Amino acid sequence: MAEETDTTDKTEDPTQKRLDEALERGDVVKSQEVNTWFIIAGGTLVLMSFTGGMGDGLTGTLRGLIANSYKINMDGPALPLLFQKIGVEMLAALALPFLILMLAALMGNLIQHRLVWSTDPVTPKLSKISLLAGMKRLFSKQALANFIKGLAKLIVVGGVLTVLMMPERERFEGLERTDPAAMLPFTQTLALKLMGAVVALLAVIAAADYFFQYRTWFERQKMSLRDLKEEFKQSEGDPTIKSKLRQMRQQRSRKRMMAQVPKAAVIITNPTHYAIALQYERGMEAPICVAKGVDALALKIREVGRAHSIPVIENPPLARALHATVDVDEAVPPEHYKAVAEVIGYVMKLRRLSRL
Repeated sequence: MAEETDTTDKTEDPTQKRLDEALERGDVVKSQEVNTWFIIAGGTLVLMSFTGGMGDGLTGTLRGLIANSYKINMDGPALPLLFQKIGVEMLAALALPFLILMLAALMGNLIQHRLVWSTDPVTPKLSKISLLAGMKRLFSKQALANFIKGLAKLIVVGGVLTVLMMPERERFEGLERTDPAAMLPFTQTLALKLMGAVVALLAVIAAADYFFQYRTWFERQKMSLRDLKEEFKQSEGDPTIKSKLRQMRQQRSRKRMMAQVPKAAVIITNPTHYAIALQYERGMEAPICVAKGVDALALKIREVGRAHSIPVIENPPLARALHATVDVDEAVPPEHYKAVAEVIGYVMKLRRLSRL
């Protein structure tokens, strides 16, 4: 029962590896309201900055076409060339506005997540055509949020646009008697006012929707304790196996170290805790630590040393200092040269005396 609960209760925050895997699958934070806001904002920018240039370019083209219509040759290849010329001029007038709208649509995605190339979202899945899964999606929290969001947009945006349009209702009644050329500036000004209000309102809605989509996505990526353990095993290895490997490495390292003890010139000890085996031969710049240990390992070093007739000298302060400052296969630090030299000198003196 505890294991079953662990697999179903996703209470832990997702790891970076989990988030990266979701991104690779195409499971990303995506708010359609953010995309909509960027497109409408781009359209407003086009309307503010490029309508005059587009209008002048298209007006010049069409005016020349109508004024010289009687001169246009429709025979043979002339008609395709005419359509080609008109198409090129229209494309030149509309290219920059369309480019801005395309960039706005792209930015609406890039600001939410980086580019993702994944076939997973379009891969056929039985769950997508399952009636039960469809009913769950229909009555899910996401569906309820979409309904509330759509209703809020309809009420808020509709209400604001109504407030903006009401003062202009009398001018609308006179538009039927207005010259079309004079109608365009009024239409453009009103459109900019309406689109500006829509952009401002949708910015608030898009921000709220993105926060909601992010929280929904983050909750979907949460992991159970069992998920965390499995990921740890995959990325770091099984802790049990790692512990055994670490023990095996320590044992091999200890065997190699103990094999070096017979080469030592002296073993310096603290009687109950520390043991440091130092190798020294004439011509060496400084003694080298070939083995060190505490407690049981220190006792083993002393036993091996005695078995090979290596002098064991008790010097607790020096033993503790060497154990803290020098590692195996390292030379004794200069600050301990004098104390170690005294010990080694004493050992050599004992050897000379034993030979007499």
